[in-house]
Amino acid sequence: MTRLFPLVASATPEPLTSAQQELYDWLADYITTHRHSPSIRQMMQAMGLRSPAPVQSRLRHLQQKGWITWQEGQARTLQLLGDLATQAGIPVLGAVAAGGLVTAFDDVQDRLDLAPVLETRGLFALTVNGDSMVDAHIADGDVVLMEPVPDPQRLRNGTVVSALVAGSGTTLKHFHRQGGMVMLEAANPAYEPIELPAEQVEVQGRLVAVWRQV
Repeated sequence: MTRLFPLVASATPEPLTSAQQELYDWLADYITTHRHSPSIRQMMQAMGLRSPAPVQSRLRHLQQKGWITWQEGQARTLQLLGDLATQAGIPVLGAVAAGGLVTAFDDVQDRLDLAPVLETRGLFALTVNGDSMVDAHIADGDVVLMEPVPDPQRLRNGTVVSALVAGSGTTLKHFHRQGGMVMLEAANPAYEPIELPAEQVEVQGRLVAVWRQV
């Protein structure tokens, strides 16, 4: 089974207990199937537990050991972390024509090194729901890899960000700031820009890459 949420932590995750491994494996399968994280109640039912406390304890340990990120008390904020075997890179076998034809692949010409992207400190993934960014080549169901933004004041206008809008949730949009106002602009003319005071917008991450399974 191909998992759509493998992220690379900044350090090798610590070993898990059997109970923690059981929860992590279940989370990985659930997120692969449903494209979002489960609720605490769903985790309780899956683990055969009657209280949320043991689940929350396991989640804290998974986070401390570098296997997940999770904001306690915030619904659907859980993201998986893990290792991808990227040391050797992905072989680049040649070019592929989008117009005419080119020579067939015959040998390895180079290797595509994903490590600089996947080793980005704090990298996290989000599943795209909706078509508001299609003109930026980000489609419904894609997984976007995001890096934290330590200083949103230094963001360039036009950067694709995930932003938390107070009272409305998280959205993926082009970021623009003018004075004390922020505009979150879609890449689809069917959607109107969202314009808000800057204090009502929390930039969570900047787009690093788009992962599409075909």
